[in-house]
Amino acid sequence: MTQIPAAVGPKLEENGALTRYRLHGSPDSANLVVRMMLEELGEAYDYVPVDRLTSQQKSPAYRKLNPQGLIPVLEAPGQDAPLFETGAILLFLSDRHAQLAPGAASPARGRFLKWLFYLSNTLHSDLRISFKVKRYLPDQSRHQLFSDTLIERIGAGFQFLEAELETGSGPFLLGEDVSCVDLYLAACVRWAQIYGNSGKWDLAGTPCLQQLMETLEDRPALRLACQKEGIEGLPFTKPVPVTLPGVRG
Repeated sequence: MTQIPAAVGPKLEENGALTRYRLHGSPDSANLVVRMMLEELGEAYDYVPVDRLTSQQKSPAYRKLNPQGLIPVLEAPGQDAPLFETGAILLFLSDRHAQLAPGAASPARGRFLKWLFYLSNTLHSDLRISFKVKRYLPDQSRHQLFSDTLIERIGAGFQFLEAELETGSGPFLLGEDVSCVDLYLAACVRWAQIYGNSGKWDLAGTPCLQQLMETLEDRPALRLACQKEGIEGLPFTKPVPVTLPGVRG
């Protein structure tokens, strides 16, 4: 398995301010999306591993960065507070660097925003709940019904995206140019196939989406991001779970 890089000290100015991005994350968590974004942008960043095995994300120190105790967090030069929420981080980065998203005056801006927030507020949210149903529903007798309902919602969500790809100019969700929504979608496709829902949703049932995933797998920046996350093989079309350091596969 690819080794996860150790923590790197932050690059600081003399006054203690950050000079480049600092990403806090754990292998194959939502930080994967942010890492793919940073690699596509070609921006330098430091990576700070968060040990999920010891629930480091719930520690008082980490909660100072994100009071929810959730991953990821991005510390950004020039900002007066750390950023959390994956969709918010992507929007911040795309606006700051004027890349990987249509500009504010673009006719595609509305489409970009609706799919970004759909992925963040609906699809990713449903996926996260489906991975650990018991955390959200204490009544064990209803877990199967709840899980089946979520899987149906997730499958419908991918069909919405398939329809958008079918009617678009492609090869990406917003047309000819890759955007951060494609990166976010790729991570959701990966997680839907391997974490909690294995065998319950089949990428082959959405051929346009599968073609998009194949296209993204060929992008050098995304391959590098996945390598740094410890992800091996074809990350989106034939995904294999990452084994956390200290856990035997």
